Amino acid sequence: MKEQIDICEYINMTEEEVKEVLKSIPSEDKLYNLSDLFKVFGDKTRIKILYALSVAEMCVCDIASLTRMTQSAISHQLKTLRANKLVKYRKEGKATFYSLADDHVRTILQQGKEHIEE
Repeated sequence: MKEQIDICEYINMTEEEVKEVLKSIPSEDKLYNLSDLFKVFGDKTRIKILYALSVAEMCVCDIASLTRMTQSAISHQLKTLRANKLVKYRKEGKATFYSLADDHVRTILQQGKEHIEE
């Protein structure tokens, strides 16, 4: 079976516009990393954790209580969020407290929420 190729009869963009668009597309490595980042946002539990941490710094027990999930489940999700640089932690004695890694995470959450509410 031959592969069918679509051929446009009319191309609207100029050669300069095509070059500009191609320059704006990140490298394959960056596209891969960005795709992985957005996959992290594809889980409602992780989104819930991020929203909670956007309000206050919390320990695993706090998050587990808020989300009505086990500490083990929350720890697993926090590991994924840490690996993707979305949350950071600090130790105080034996306790570990989590917070958003930076304001970019808060912005992503806010803009995502605004987008779905339009």
